[in-house]
Amino acid sequence: MTNERDTPARPLGPLVEIVLPVYNEEADLPSSVDTLIAYLQANATWAWRILVADNASTDGTFTVATALTAAHPEVHVLRLAQKGRGRALKAAWLASDADVLCYMDVDLSTNLNALPPLVSAILNDGYDLAIGSRLANGAYVSKRTLKREVISRGYNLLIKSLFWTRITDMQCGFKALSRAAAQRLLPKVKNNAFFLDTEMLLIAEKRGMRIREVPVAWEDDPDSRVRLVATIMEDLRGLMRLRFGGMPRLD
Repeated sequence: MTNERDTPARPLGPLVEIVLPVYNEEADLPSSVDTLIAYLQANATWAWRILVADNASTDGTFTVATALTAAHPEVHVLRLAQKGRGRALKAAWLASDADVLCYMDVDLSTNLNALPPLVSAILNDGYDLAIGSRLANGAYVSKRTLKREVISRGYNLLIKSLFWTRITDMQCGFKALSRAAAQRLLPKVKNNAFFLDTEMLLIAEKRGMRIREVPVAWEDDPDSRVRLVATIMEDLRGLMRLRFGGMPRLD
């Protein structure tokens, strides 16, 4: 099976594409897309479209996503043959013609009021990347378990000790970057899963790209599909690779 993506028409003016990477999300996808559409219709000052990036779901997610494209002309779908959130984002972003490329978790844990500042940082302020942060001054986190809070803060402290980064929150599922930045960065990012966020940001920062952090209001999802132990081990391997194997240069 090969990756499949429809080819949406390009509107006039700045275009923002919001990717929802999904794996087995047939139950939650319709309400999340409806919520996102309603917010964008009421608040977006730029042209936009939504891309559901289905990374090899084994349930009815692709069927649900296809139905959403029929009901909403702003919604499009990409189907990938292999699993991996990072793989889905790479495929979506590298094939996109949008000026600003965003992604957010399908559970919409991050309050959508942070989206306009994220986009504005790219479109109006000249940043290469803009990221949501749950740890920056002004952020608010609710319903998060102590276990996840300790792991998140410990992970970011580890990164700071290894790379002396100024970024406070690498893994928040709420990010945007310019198409030019995506074309430079993503071919250098090796990870195809959850470590993509950290790897992309560390390369961008160390190679002089401008990064804006936007404090977000964030609510923990008790039904998160992230497998903590496997993800932690993957992240540690990725950090060691970057720390001791060398940071790639950008073309």
